[in-house]
Amino acid sequence: MRYSVSLFAAVCSAVSIGGLAAPAQAQGRGGPVPVFVQEAAETEFVDRIEAIGTLRANETVEITATVTDTVTGVYFDDGARVAAGDTLLTMADGEERALLEEENAAANEARRQLNRAQSLVGQGTISRSVLDERKRSYETAVARRRALQSRLKDRVITAPFDGVVGLRRISVGALVAPGDVITRIHDDSVMKLDFSVPTAYLSTIEPGLAIRARARALEGREFEGEISSLDNEIDPVTRSIIVRALLPNDDRVLRPGLLMTVELLRNPRRAVTISEDAIVPIARETYAYVAVEEDGKPVAERRKITLGTRRPGEVEVIDGLSVGDRVVTRGASQLTPGQAIEVKAVSKSGDTLEELLGPDAATSQPVGG
Repeated sequence: MRYSVSLFAAVCSAVSIGGLAAPAQAQGRGGPVPVFVQEAAETEFVDRIEAIGTLRANETVEITATVTDTVTGVYFDDGARVAAGDTLLTMADGEERALLEEENAAANEARRQLNRAQSLVGQGTISRSVLDERKRSYETAVARRRALQSRLKDRVITAPFDGVVGLRRISVGALVAPGDVITRIHDDSVMKLDFSVPTAYLSTIEPGLAIRARARALEGREFEGEISSLDNEIDPVTRSIIVRALLPNDDRVLRPGLLMTVELLRNPRRAVTISEDAIVPIARETYAYVAVEEDGKPVAERRKITLGTRRPGEVEVIDGLSVGDRVVTRGASQLTPGQAIEVKAVSKSGDTLEELLGPDAATSQPVGG
């Protein structure tokens, strides 16, 4: 935050600002010191852990051929979105179709022979063993037909789930063999973010814990998600554990392999919060001045405080202050315990000195805070 040296000096010396003035000589005789105060508030606080993670698609499959044959049709473009069951590629199947017609005819004939045998057995014309033989012939023909139908199905490759395909690696007329990669398909509706966390935080990391992630490649845009699972073992070298979080990807801007900075938000809680400007370090201790009433007049009471987590402009107070305490945020450097004070303004979080002093402060020279 950037403040004006001249402005703050004017307030501390109580020279006329906005019509409020006090003789400078009064301070020399123990007169009240002009200060700004802020009420300690209760706000939401979390502990943050930072890590680096790599994105993975929710589901990823390399589409490969399962038989050796010639490609007769490719039905997708590079980077196209497909739905589960969409046909991606077909291969030559003339021989299999001819064999299937043959097996259909054989199965139909076997079925007629079985029906005839069943009627003749009822009349006592043929034996039961002949009926069993006709039944086996029919079942064999049906099995051969199913095998050919399966071979035909292997020559039509479809999308296993909704997703986006990668670059096409095959062309019509090419001879493919089992294992040849045709393309890769990602389900990018939800992304998996894997990252390592030191085991020191293991007790507070669990599924459902909120995270935030950013990627420099996406201009620092922030994404919110939550932890879904933890690995089942700890790395014995780094003493860390792999944690997996899920990030919704409704607008499909996240891509597998993207490096992201992860911020875990653990131990959410309500905490007493004050401005960093109110902190007064003395030796190894930390204090804050609180405006209290003494004989009907405001004085500064110095209190030892215990600090917790910090965030830009604010700090958590674990002990020493209560909600509603009016802590001195500007002017504390001139105070001593029991010093008489004059409260010039009660600030809010984020207020600048110019905002507190009013429009007359606009001509000051800013310096780095």
